[in-house]
Amino acid sequence: MLNERHPIPVSEAVQRVMAYKKTGEIEYVALTDAHQRVLAEDLLADHDVPIFDRSPYDGYALQSASTKQAKEESPVVLEVIGHIGAGSVHNEAIASDQAVRIMTGAPIPRGADAVIMLEDTETFERNGKNYVSIKKQLQYHQNISFKGEDVEKGTSLVKKGTVINPGIIALLATFGYAKVPVARKPVIGVIATGSELLEVDQLLEPGKIRNSNAYMIISQIERAGAIPKYYGQLEDDLEQSVQKISKVIEEVDFFITTGGVSVGDFDLLPEIYQRLEGKVLFNKVAMRPGSVTTVTATDEILLFGLSGNPSACYVGFELFTKPVIDAFLAKEVVGMKQMQATLAVDFPKANPFDRFVRGVYEIEDGELIARPAGKDKSNMVHSLASANCLIQLTGGVAGYKQGDHVTIHLL
Repeated sequence: MLNERHPIPVSEAVQRVMAYKKTGEIEYVALTDAHQRVLAEDLLADHDVPIFDRSPYDGYALQSASTKQAKEESPVVLEVIGHIGAGSVHNEAIASDQAVRIMTGAPIPRGADAVIMLEDTETFERNGKNYVSIKKQLQYHQNISFKGEDVEKGTSLVKKGTVINPGIIALLATFGYAKVPVARKPVIGVIATGSELLEVDQLLEPGKIRNSNAYMIISQIERAGAIPKYYGQLEDDLEQSVQKISKVIEEVDFFITTGGVSVGDFDLLPEIYQRLEGKVLFNKVAMRPGSVTTVTATDEILLFGLSGNPSACYVGFELFTKPVIDAFLAKEVVGMKQMQATLAVDFPKANPFDRFVRGVYEIEDGELIARPAGKDKSNMVHSLASANCLIQLTGGVAGYKQGDHVTIHLL
């Protein structure tokens, strides 16, 4: 029965959810739309970068042996026989008494094996010819960026599952990816439950509260890299709710409800899950907040029944929904990144369940420190605004003291 609740560990709950993970299809998007998408194929270099030996500076290309006798008091003078701008080439070979003016990024001409920076030279004209005066010796291959120095052909540049950032955009452009293979974003349906809920543009009424959970979840979905689709609210009517949810799950990849997962007289989701013939993966987790989090699997999709308490709803999404989104996108990192931190405050009260405290972490004197972001009651919203991590306090121990080491989950 759905109203029989036996708490399971958080880790086991995550495993049960991930047993139903699925991977999305590959789609191609314009390079200009690829930022923050997830790369769906390994990015390999199909040519060397640079593709030719080039100059890293503005200056003069020459033979290093020509500068062997160059001194401050007796400079070497070379005839300037040409000018190479970026995007152009010099086709003649350079002799030992010659130099070519060269710009940053331009290819090294034949015969040259070094580049002297512009600020280390002086130029003058004599008898209609241009000359450069050099007062320092150059080494063989000095100031040359060689073919393949940055990237060699065949090199694996970026792995599948990497979130595309501006640096990766530069690589994609360098290798001619006008269209980029990315993982399709899953569509996540969201419905809020409870006749006590008002929308954000409605005035408060006695006994009513504004619907903050749905909008919070929508933002979390977007942050995770998925597409939210909000279907409004469910009334406390079983038949209407079953019809609406049955229609919704045909249109989305995953489905989230907020509230209605307890066993009160007006909490309809347990009955709705039965009507949908879903398999309940769990309906109670040994955690605070969000112990009544419920996840059900139908033939089509996973249904996440998250708590109506804002913080419990928030934590439930990050622990259980975000990993399946990451897996759908084939990300390299699935779920929240974990780190070890030192507690900045005491938590003297023991708890049989794992606690996930909305927290703030920062570096102090070279040490990673974590402290609560505010008051820690599950119905409170304010602490979510500044939280950048969840502090996990493992259940079953006799409280925690300042200075204890704990696991934090980065948001």
